Amino acid sequence: MIVVGGEALIDLVPVAEPPGALLPRPGGGPYNTALALGRLGAEVAFCSRVSADGFGEGLLAGLRAAGVDLSLVQRGPEPTTLAVPSLAPDGSAAYRFYTEGTADRLFALPPSLPPGVRALALGTCSLVLEPGASAYEALLRRESRRGLLTLLDPNVRPALIADPAAYRERFLGWLPYVSVLKLSEEDAAWLGGRVGDWLAAGPSAVVLTRGAAGLTVWTAEGEEHGAAGRPVTVADTIGAGDTVNAALLHRLADAAGPVDWPAVLEFAARAAALTCTRAGAEPPYAGELGLS
Repeated sequence: MIVVGGEALIDLVPVAEPPGALLPRPGGGPYNTALALGRLGAEVAFCSRVSADGFGEGLLAGLRAAGVDLSLVQRGPEPTTLAVPSLAPDGSAAYRFYTEGTADRLFALPPSLPPGVRALALGTCSLVLEPGASAYEALLRRESRRGLLTLLDPNVRPALIADPAAYRERFLGWLPYVSVLKLSEEDAAWLGGRVGDWLAAGPSAVVLTRGAAGLTVWTAEGEEHGAAGRPVTVADTIGAGDTVNAALLHRLADAAGPVDWPAVLEFAARAAALTCTRAGAEPPYAGELGLS
């Protein structure tokens, strides 16, 4: 099983008609990652605190429909976090967040994960907003020490980070507990570090997404591989990076022996491209990628 920890929220996505209207869509980087894994046919559980309001019920219904295990989900009466993306002409998104007193930031460290868990993925807002951020950090450290494959996607949201210097320092403190660091070019520029330094701190691989230009991986063994982006008509890029997370985990969690990185990256590029052809975070199903 793969466990994905982090926030589930509602994206209020702008639509063309009527002018100024916003369409509620399920979202949050970890939520999208868990949804994508479920659609790919992976055994996956979501680990979060989700509101008991109508939005929260809808979020869980989406995961349930994708076959995601919800036994690690905590519930609370607090409202669901809201995010309002603004879309650039190329379909890329920037976000405004409404997080005061919301359910997901009150996540508490679970006493244990189920037997048979092989991988843990964390990232995005859940590693910023306290007190939940400290609980997720404790989960990362504990499960890494147990030998789990861990994937970190910082998915930086500057609007939520009150003290950038403190966040960058905290990010460096996570790296000894991370197996795979996946981040975008924008994340890398904001964090201000270098791939070689990140690899030296602990991860066995760093995967950098480059939008339409594709993906690149660098490994602790000195390998470098890339995969080109797939030319598609882009509706928006919401959820594309989260789909990459899912594709990586789908291929790496069961890997025995050396990783075939070119094949892994090619699979991730195809999956992300399909997500970009749809409005909102709508990752592909296994059959769309030729999986049984």
